This record gives sequence, C-alpha cells and structure tokens, in this order.
Amino acid sequence: MADWKIKRQVLRAASICMVLFGILAVYVIYLSTWEADDLAHNPLNMRSAAARSDIVRGSILSSDGKVLAETEDGGRRVYPFGSVMAAVTGYNGEQIGSAGIEGHANQALLGLTGDMSRLGPLAQLLQSDRGNDVRLTIDSRVQQAAFSGLGNRRGAVVVLDAETGAVLAMVSSPSYDPNDIESNWKNLSQQEDSPLLNRTVQGLYPPGSTIKPMIADAALTDGVTNEAEIFDCTGVLDVGGGHTIRESHGEVHGRLNLRQAVTESCNVTFGTLGMRLGDSKLKKAFERFGFDKEIGEEILMTKSHFPAFGTLSAGDQAQTAIGQSALLVTPMHMALLADAFAHGGIIMKPYLVQEVVTPGGTVVQEAKPSAWLKATTPQMAALIDSYMEDVVTKGTGTAAQVSGVRVTGKTGTAENAAGKDHAWFIGSAQLPARKIVFAVIVENAGGGGTEAAPVARRIIQSLM
Repeated sequence: MADWKIKRQVLRAASICMVLFGILAVYVIYLSTWEADDLAHNPLNMRSAAARSDIVRGSILSSDGKVLAETEDGGRRVYPFGSVMAAVTGYNGEQIGSAGIEGHANQALLGLTGDMSRLGPLAQLLQSDRGNDVRLTIDSRVQQAAFSGLGNRRGAVVVLDAETGAVLAMVSSPSYDPNDIESNWKNLSQQEDSPLLNRTVQGLYPPGSTIKPMIADAALTDGVTNEAEIFDCTGVLDVGGGHTIRESHGEVHGRLNLRQAVTESCNVTFGTLGMRLGDSKLKKAFERFGFDKEIGEEILMTKSHFPAFGTLSAGDQAQTAIGQSALLVTPMHMALLADAFAHGGIIMKPYLVQEVVTPGGTVVQEAKPSAWLKATTPQMAALIDSYMEDVVTKGTGTAAQVSGVRVTGKTGTAENAAGKDHAWFIGSAQLPARKIVFAVIVENAGGGGTEAAPVARRIIQSLM
C-alpha cells in the first residue's frame, strides 16, 4: 500500500514537471519567433552590445559606390561626407545610441540576419568577424547638389525615383557632423535650430500652395468644378464671419479657369473650391493621397497634422485648400504627392536600403520596388501633371526650368505663425535615364518660386 502511494506521488510530481517543461518550451518558442525581432533590436539586449564590440561594423555605401560610413582599423566609425549625409547615415555611438541607417540597419551592419538573431548564442558560431555592407539608393551627386543648394539656410530636400520610390537624396539643414557627434552631443541637443531633427521626415510645415494640385484633383474628382468653369479673381475672397482670403502681393488674376488657377496659384479659386468640397470631401482627399498614413521600415515619417475635419468653418475649409489653417505635412510626403501626378496616379513606397552584402560578396537582402497607394486615376494624374508643367513653363515656377528637360512643379509660399513665410517647390523632371520627383522647403525664405525652385533646378542639373 505504501509503495502504491509513493508511486502515485512520483507520477504526480512527474506530471507537474512535464507541464512546467511544456510551458517553458512554448515560451522559448514564442521568444525565438514572434518576439525575436523586438528582442534583437532592443537597446537593453546585452548580447547585441557584446557582439558590437567584437565585430567590425560593415560599411554604408551610396548607389554610385561612395563610402558613406566605415570602420577604421582602430575601431573608430568615420563618415567621409560628414554633415552632407548626416540625415541619411545618422550616427552610431556607445553613449548616444544610433539613428538613421546606422540604427535601422544595425543588425545587418553587425552581420546578424533575421534568422541568425533567432539562434541566440549559436549565432556566434556562424557569424563573421566583420558585418555586412549596406548599399543605399542615395546618389552622392544629387545629395551634394541638394545640400549645396540649401547652403546655410534651414530647410529640407527630398528626391525620389518616380518609378521605383528609391530615395536619391535626403537633406536636412542645419546638419551635424557624425564624426564628432558624441563630443558635441550636449551642444547639438540644446541648439534652437534643432540640427538633430531630420526635417525631411520629422519636420512638420504648412504646405502652402503646393497642396493646390491635390485640391484640383479632388475638386474635379468630386465634381465640384470642371475644366471649363471660369472663376473671377478680384484679389479678395469673402469666407464669411467678417474674414477674407487675399492674393499675395495684392494680385488680381481676373477671369481664369482651373488650369490657369494652378499656373498662377490663385488663392481665390482654391479657397472657393475648399468651401465647395467641405469637410468630408477634403478629408477624403487627404486620406486618398496617404497624408494620414505612416510608411514604416527605414522611412520613419511623422504623420500629418490635420485641422479638425467635421467642425471647420467655411474660412478654415478655404484656408486648408490653400495649404494653411492647422494643416502640417512633412517634405517627404510632399515628394510623394508629386509622385502621384508624375507616375500615373500610383505613389511608390519610398525606400533607402537597396541591398545588404556579406563580406564574401553575397547579396542577402535586396529591395523590390512596390506601390504604396493608388491615389488617383491615370487620366486625372496626367491632367494635373500638365497643369504643373504650365507652372514651370509660364507660371510661378519658371526658375526651375532646365533646357531640354520636361520639368513640372508647384510653388508655395506658406505663412508661418512663428516667423517669416516658408518657401516650397515640389515637382518632377523627366531625365534621359530616369524620372525624378522632389520636394524642397527653405524655412523663412519667402517666395517658393525665387528661393526653392532654383534648388530643384540645381538637383536636376546634377543628374544630367
């Protein structure tokens, strides 16, 4: 009898141990699959920190083969282009962590693929003593042209391949030199002009008149106007409640159709269309072009800030349609808006990493272009694209003209509550080898046609 009781207790203990072992096994599987990526990228993961000290970090390269970041023999990380490429490469430091591609592609630069990061300590048996190289879509010539075009002025430039979404240039000014960022961290983090802010994807600005091509699309799509309607611009639009919207510099455009209104950037016309569209149709247009969405992966873009649709007055509707009111957007998103009209209504998903290559030359990751959104119809995109061509050939954007190149664009002079107006220019250029789209903003600079459009021209010339 006593033996039977002992056997029953042993069986019960064994059963409990089996259940606990099963729970432990399930938990280990859960950690090594669903949670593996988060754990591998967690800054508190000491295994990654230890691996970092033993592995020579891979290089970051441009699409034209220039070294953007590499590790010297002594282990020091160097950035040959310095502040020119800072918005792209970011930085990597023991005390300050990492940002930009240094942060996003950290595992690849350490030679850890997604599969290897799940192997835990076993990964060390398979891992090389040198990390992988990361080749980007950035063209060093375009990046340098954009950086030089901005000069010492605050602002941002984004240039994309219209047909693939590849990021050819991404410049934020003022910038910083990642070669000595750790020693200058305190000073940089306290500067009023925020050099550590990547304005291309994190800076939020009123778009001003650069939003008008989208409003023209919305007005035609929703049938609140047509190509034949004639608007009468007296220079002032009464929006009710004792408020008015005026043309810049007191201009009076007179009688004009929608094409001419885009060419001349007529506030009266687009304020009128904003009130006709109303809250729901305005909101639908912004959603259709992805202004309420994030991109993710290596493009950590801040979402746009909208006015409170559903509660807007007629005046706010009119102001939103000319890119003012509470509307705030990033330069990256304005380049994507230009892509919608330059690429048949399809917005391509932007990307920075073209491929990851092992020390032995094996490509272990390669980007594949993909569509992000279908924003409008091919017919509508072609029509708005032709309006934007007129802006450059005979409108407010003539400073972007380049001989022998079809350039489209839209200028913007965005009122800024905190200071002088911001200068904008967005558009596209058809070059022999590729078609590009771009967005340029120069903070507190005034007119987009005189300050931002010449930067775009410089970028186009760098690709010829």
